Amino acid sequence: MASIAENTIPSVLQNRSFRSLTITTIKEWMIVVALGVCSLFTLLVSILIVSLLIGQTIEFFEIANTSLWSFLTGRVWNPNLGNVKHFGVLPLVCGTLWVTVIAMSVAVPLGLVTAIYLSEYAPPKLRSVLKPALELLAGIPTVVYGFFALAVITPGLQNFMELDYYNALSAGIAVGILCLPTVASLSEDAIRAVPMRLREAAYGLGGTKFDVSLKVVFPAALSGIISAILLAAARAIGETMIVAMAAGALANLTFDPREQIQTMTGHMAATAKGDITNFGVEYYSIYSVGLVLFCITFALTVIGGIVRRRFQEAYD
Repeated sequence: MASIAENTIPSVLQNRSFRSLTITTIKEWMIVVALGVCSLFTLLVSILIVSLLIGQTIEFFEIANTSLWSFLTGRVWNPNLGNVKHFGVLPLVCGTLWVTVIAMSVAVPLGLVTAIYLSEYAPPKLRSVLKPALELLAGIPTVVYGFFALAVITPGLQNFMELDYYNALSAGIAVGILCLPTVASLSEDAIRAVPMRLREAAYGLGGTKFDVSLKVVFPAALSGIISAILLAAARAIGETMIVAMAAGALANLTFDPREQIQTMTGHMAATAKGDITNFGVEYYSIYSVGLVLFCITFALTVIGGIVRRRFQEAYD
């Protein structure tokens, strides 16, 4: 009896271990398949979007009877002016870049200073209050920022300078406030990810807290900081409601941020909600502008990847 029990118990344990191993393998295989399907779905959606933009843009060039060179370098954009239509996308690109530059001029300095303070100087209790409060700004609807730009920022700037009621400066400042939590929060996470031993080594060499923060920790976290800035820039380029409300609807090629402008997303929003036919050149102009916007954000992403790899630090 003892020998039978001795032979039976190991076999039972082996069968249970085999079944447990088989179930675990099946679960892992199902997880891998699910992840692969999600990746393929994402790739398929991206391909469909790009295909749609390219196909409709080709239709736009056929209907508008214009060349790619004239489209990219033309200085007048007005697809709704009766029989005389102009399709130079340069004013829309200029307006988008104006808003982005102003927004980054606001978000990057304030965001980096905030990130360094939260990571290196703020007490833990204060940080636990300030960071959620900062991230709360990212949850405010963009239409509220648009009203804020019209009701607060523009009247405030008019006390110091002459500018149009709709202008690039107010819209850019509002977009910068919107992008501030992105720069601050992600940069703070990147700074806190720097190993503590680097700080301790710098302190051991006689460095002050300010020296360690700017000359040791900041360069070590530069890859993550660049990623945060590029993400914020991409959001500024793609912002719609703020610029549609505060920047205006005049595609004006200007180098004065106090004047009214129109961005690419602003044109797309204004045209899509207007009374236009689905087969007119105005409708297809939305896709041509959208393709230009996609190319700009794609180039920004590629450049960002190169820059991140260039400054990426690895620690054992």
